[in-house]
Amino acid sequence: MPLTKSPPDAARSPVAHTAVAHTAPAHSPLRASDADRDRIADILREALAEGRLDPEEHAERIDAVYRAKTLGELEPLVRDLPAAPGRGAGPETVRGGADPSRTAPAAENLVAIFGGAARKGRWRVRRRTNALVLFGGAEIDLTEAVFERREVEIRVAVLFGGVEIKVPENVTLHGSGAGIFGGFDVSPAEAPDPEAPVIHVSGFALFGGVEARPKRGKRLKNLRS
Repeated sequence: MPLTKSPPDAARSPVAHTAVAHTAPAHSPLRASDADRDRIADILREALAEGRLDPEEHAERIDAVYRAKTLGELEPLVRDLPAAPGRGAGPETVRGGADPSRTAPAAENLVAIFGGAARKGRWRVRRRTNALVLFGGAEIDLTEAVFERREVEIRVAVLFGGVEIKVPENVTLHGSGAGIFGGFDVSPAEAPDPEAPVIHVSGFALFGGVEARPKRGKRLKNLRS
């Protein structure tokens, strides 16, 4: 009967197959990797530079990128945007690529337990910096740092202590965190130059505090030197 044959034929057609391929990632429960988040962040940065997104939209989506846990949460953030040049739309492209920027260690850890720790002066910023503070204090000063990539994440966990983060005036700064019997204060900033680094601060402070803000008079002169 024609009525019984038409659904299998439709399922085998190229159009039907393409539709399934595009909609599947939106519901994917597969956990997202740091490389997946970086890929989405790159697409959003290109969209901002091309005028497809305004700064407010870009900030909202970047915040969602670094809160996403699965590929299904990432895909809707770029569903209405073209892929960034040189990058595919799926995680398979990232895994198969040989991006030299990913050959260096992805993260740097800063630990202060019953003491202090600092990262300042001229230093190369990794894709992610993790700061753990327990009964102590930490300073992360990016005003003279070298940014080898535009998307940078700083994750902080504070218990009975504090973390101070200083950034140049001409970078973009976003934050999402929680202060529990303490404070988590990030002064948001949007750089006028879409090529400027984007720094996202996240985490929590329990009986302590986190402060991230631009440092007046300090400006990044060169993105990669």
